[in-house]
Formats: sequence, structure tokens, C-alpha cells
Amino acid sequence: MRRVMMGDAVAAARALLPLEEGRRRVAVERMIYEAHLADCCRKRLGRGHPRFGNGTLMDAASRYPQRSEPLLDDMDYLRALAVVIETLLARRERENFFLTCALPALGADLTSNVPALSE
Repeated sequence: MRRVMMGDAVAAARALLPLEEGRRRVAVERMIYEAHLADCCRKRLGRGHPRFGNGTLMDAASRYPQRSEPLLDDMDYLRALAVVIETLLARRERENFFLTCALPALGADLTSNVPALSE
């Protein structure tokens, strides 16, 4: 998946709004997975995926029904945005664990080119 910008998170949250709260985390994980597949397609073939877009979370989310963006005083919107951000954080933590723990255990040092989270 391409780098995530705030607009990507907003688009994903807007796509979550029509869903029940209990289904939102799985839905955003699916969007992230679809964005990842699309990005792999883009890198390999030089064009986006016909179903999943160009590799951005925004494009993957745009393929789902979306409500218009509410104001930040809308509690349901804030909860949906929180689900997106929490899911992205969990994904990033899994990636960092793999790069800092699993790969060195396998004798690989690929972390020298990985930017720190604080950058």
C-alpha cells in the first residue's frame, strides 16, 4: 500500500459510516489489503488494479459506498476515524516487529533503510 495521508484515513472512515460498529475493523482491514494488492499490481504492471485502484487507501475506500464527510463533532464519525487510525497503527506495529525482531533472527538486516516512526 502506498503511504497513507490524512485524506486516506478520512475516505476510509467515510466508507465505514454506513456499517455497524462491529463490522468496521474488518472492513478497514479489507480496504488496506485491497490497497496493498493494488499497489503490488501498480509496481509490477505499471498501472492500477481494475478492482482495487492505484494502491492508495483513498482509492480502495472510494469503491465502497461513502457518506459525505461530517464535522468533527459527529461522534459516530470520530469512532469510525479512530477505527481506521487504530488499524493503521496495529499494522505499522506488526511491520516494525517483523523488521526489528523476526528478520534479524533469520540473519537478515533490512532495517537500515526503514525510516523511524518519529520521522
